[in-house]
Amino acid sequence: MRKLVARAVYTGNLYYQTLRHLRAEQFIHRALYRSRNPRPNLDSAPPLRALPGIWHEPPHRGPSFDGVEIFRFLNVEGALSKVGWDGDERSKLWRYNQHYFDDLNAHDAIKRISGHRDLIVRWIDENPPSRGIGWEPYPTSLRIVNWIKASLRGDLLNESGLHSLAIQARWLMQRLERHLLGNHLFVNAKALIFAGLYFEGSEANSWLQTGFDVLLRECDEQILSDGGQFELSPMYHALALEDILDLVNITSHAGIENFTTTQANQIIDWRKRVPTMLQWLVLMSHPDGRISFFNDAAYGVAPENEELYQYAHRLGFIAPGTSPRCGVNHLKDSGYIRLNKGPFDIIFDAAKVGPDYLPAHAHADTLSFEMSVRGERMIVNSGTSTYGSDAERLRQRGTAAHSTLELGSVDSSEVWGGFRVARRARVQAVQIKEDSKEIELIATHDGYARLSGRPIHTRNLRLLGQDVIVQDRVSGTGRHSICLRYHLHPECNATNVSDDVIKVTFGKSCSQISVTGPADLQISIEPSTWHPEFGQRVSNQMILIRHEASLPCEISTSFSVLPS
Repeated sequence: MRKLVARAVYTGNLYYQTLRHLRAEQFIHRALYRSRNPRPNLDSAPPLRALPGIWHEPPHRGPSFDGVEIFRFLNVEGALSKVGWDGDERSKLWRYNQHYFDDLNAHDAIKRISGHRDLIVRWIDENPPSRGIGWEPYPTSLRIVNWIKASLRGDLLNESGLHSLAIQARWLMQRLERHLLGNHLFVNAKALIFAGLYFEGSEANSWLQTGFDVLLRECDEQILSDGGQFELSPMYHALALEDILDLVNITSHAGIENFTTTQANQIIDWRKRVPTMLQWLVLMSHPDGRISFFNDAAYGVAPENEELYQYAHRLGFIAPGTSPRCGVNHLKDSGYIRLNKGPFDIIFDAAKVGPDYLPAHAHADTLSFEMSVRGERMIVNSGTSTYGSDAERLRQRGTAAHSTLELGSVDSSEVWGGFRVARRARVQAVQIKEDSKEIELIATHDGYARLSGRPIHTRNLRLLGQDVIVQDRVSGTGRHSICLRYHLHPECNATNVSDDVIKVTFGKSCSQISVTGPADLQISIEPSTWHPEFGQRVSNQMILIRHEASLPCEISTSFSVLPS
């Protein structure tokens, strides 16, 4: 009985600590969303709008459809004749991708035009309005944009396609995800702007105005002053950058005469945000030109960085330099810090888990870092390969899957339920010192203060020429188990030199890792997994440093680059 009571108390506290951060409007709109049962409007489509400007080719993703009937999403294939459009044969995220129609604008899409036309006809026939997962607001939004993009490229929709597109826009108007907010509501608004400019007339203008009205608030809310997207994931930032560039593209294509003064001012604001968003992406990417893995992040979801840079260039923006300036680049609004000195590029997480009311894509990765040496990744976080609420999703969100310190076998932030966070780690202080000889970064978080003895984790990084020294200090009282992990990129090979020294080779580089601290530290090389894409699991190694500590406790790890 006591166990049942304790479990109920624990579960109740999880819900309380999660729900107390939500906004009142989320509760209100969730109730409205669930209570409404709108009917699709099947009226004829409005006429098409004349668009006098130039449509610029958007960025391309990798192909996901063979042009006949085979889909490939999240590294999993499925034949449409076997898996259909709905059902448990595939995950919800796979089904979502199936209804996006990203392949209409993927690499070499022109070669699959005939297959795309057949697929659109089949989708219309087999997905009646309002029925099935494909009519949920998020996939509806992405599909509207993809159909319009393909049409603006010259692959015009037939009468049936235009009619369906109008039905989808009307349906979306009634199903805006105001209960979720965040990137879902943003793409809802973006889709309405696309549909409102593709068609003309009073109905289309109402879609257009609704999209602008939503983004009037959401742009200020979701795009931070330093350029970062507020969910603090490099992957979702890249998607947000694509969204803003798409909005610049479609509104430029439409011509200024189609907008009110207020709308025109919003378009100017979108354009002003692009340079800082581009620079944020550069700073949060490794020298290999690809994103780092903080919070939910993986390759293959957003367009590759270079695709986004080239898209921005086609729209008249200056493509950013892909090598950040040496020294310290502090993204103060986001909380991330980029350190460059000598052979080292370090991206450090001193950020919140995300917006308080929307931590759906947060990981318990506070004070973790990723590091490249001589342009090659060495220290990584483990990435994201799955959504949902299973044990693997929870493990990948947990502290142990990141290159940071875990205390008491608990996560620094209470991630649970797939997309929820209860108590959250808060970064309390950040200090940065820089001179000609070294860069020093000190940051502290209180995520473990809920444990007995109120432990506090402080991480100190020092970059000195050919060395990086990482000092982890846990203050407080009592006895706790400490696990300090450094996940290595799969191309790294670690071997023991001695009890407290490990040699890591990768590419043309070689690094020596030395650990100092209490006499009874346990240092080992352990197998682990890295997840660079959804549906991918790659074997790698992890440096694990364990200690049963009486607090306070201090452990120092040095990374030294050896001569090639």
